Parts: sequence; C-alpha cells; structure tokens
Amino acid sequence: MTTPIAVVTGASSGIGAATARHLARAGFEVLCAARRADRIEALATEIGGRAVVCDVTSESSVAALASAAGPRVDVLVNNAGGAFGLAPVAEADADEWRRMYDVNVLGLMQVTKALLPALVASGAGIIVNVGSTAGRSAYEGGAGYTAAKHGTKVVTETLRLELYDQPVRVCEVAPGMVHTEEFSLVRFDGDQARADAVYAGVPDPLVADDVADAITWVATRPPHVNIDELVIKPRAQAAQHKVHRTS
Repeated sequence: MTTPIAVVTGASSGIGAATARHLARAGFEVLCAARRADRIEALATEIGGRAVVCDVTSESSVAALASAAGPRVDVLVNNAGGAFGLAPVAEADADEWRRMYDVNVLGLMQVTKALLPALVASGAGIIVNVGSTAGRSAYEGGAGYTAAKHGTKVVTETLRLELYDQPVRVCEVAPGMVHTEEFSLVRFDGDQARADAVYAGVPDPLVADDVADAITWVATRPPHVNIDELVIKPRAQAAQHKVHRTS
C-alpha cells in the first residue's frame, strides 16, 4: 500500500512542527517545508519525513517544493503565516502589512496553486488552511493581521467553490489564543516581556499540539466529509477581546 503524502508549510516551529509530528504518527510521509533548514532537517529525521527548504513568498522556492513533493500529494497544510506589530492604523508600518499579506495570503495562494495538480491526482486530496479567529473579528492594533487572516478565510471559501467538482476538499482550522514559543515573540520583534504579557494569567491557553490534533482530525476524515471550518479556542477565551485571566 502506498504511503500517503502530506506537505506542511511553516514546519520549523509551533503549530507547523506539531502538525508534522501528528500527521507522521497518523501514517503520512510528511514533507516539512520552512525557511530554516536546520530545524526542518532535525524534524524530518525525528519523524521519518523529508525536509524541503521553502519560502512561501518566493515563486521559485514554491516551484521547488512542488517538484520535491512529486506527482501525488494527499494532504496540504498551509500553515506558514505570521503577525508583525500591533500598531493602530494611524501608526501602521506599510512594510509590516505587506509582509503579513505576502505570507498569509499570497504565500498560501502560491503553494496551493503549485500543489493543486498533485492534490487532484491523489483522487482524494485535502487542503487545510490554518486561519485564525483574527479572520473573524477585529481588535485594536490588529488591523494588518486581521485583514490578512480575513484574506485566508475568503481564499479558502473561494477555493472550495472553484473546486466543487474536483476530488479535493478545502478546509480551514482557525485557532484562537495559542501559546507557542515564537508567534508573539516574532510579532513584538523579540521583546520577550511583551510576548509573555499576551498569555499572562490565562489559565491553560491552547498549545501547538491542541491545534495539530484538530488539523490531523480534519485531514483524516473520510473523503466524502468536508469540515468547512473548525474554530478552536481555549476555554478561557470567549472572544478576541474577552479572555479570563487569574491575575
């Protein structure tokens, strides 16, 4: 029996790395794609997968990923993304907004476009886009990121319409507050104190394994079952702006 193939972008840390591990345990050969070669090579060795250095914002890099993946891909997890800054619109940095749009929307589009023939060829392919609750609501200082993640959501919805007669499912997993080692640290340009404050006093925020478990569940439903969207938040988070904190 042929081993199914999964491609996970942004696999060097956080949700991406956890998803690669979960899919490997579910029986997939996983292509771990990210920019940091040392991290994905270590991960690929750990899980028996393959490492592919890839910058999703580069068309040539994405083409190389598609070539490495081969003629059949069963699962694509578009996880590469990120938030940069938390400035109000009046003080927005256009370069930060461009970076967020490039990775969360254009990068997702380029990887999907490049791998779509292989997903169709599998006869039962599935695309799982990692969105966010930020793609469903707004909050002060988050306009650049929420705009980008609303883009992720709408691209997912549009792709589902366009592929309605093809053997490819299109799904979105949208996490809320997830405590990973890098997301907030990257957002605040390495300011550890600001990153820690995001999760301060929050009892049991989600962790990467929680989201990876949800992604793997979505990706392993029977071929006739499409989970259009799955929103996953910690119990402590009622909404973007309403989070229970013990201190």
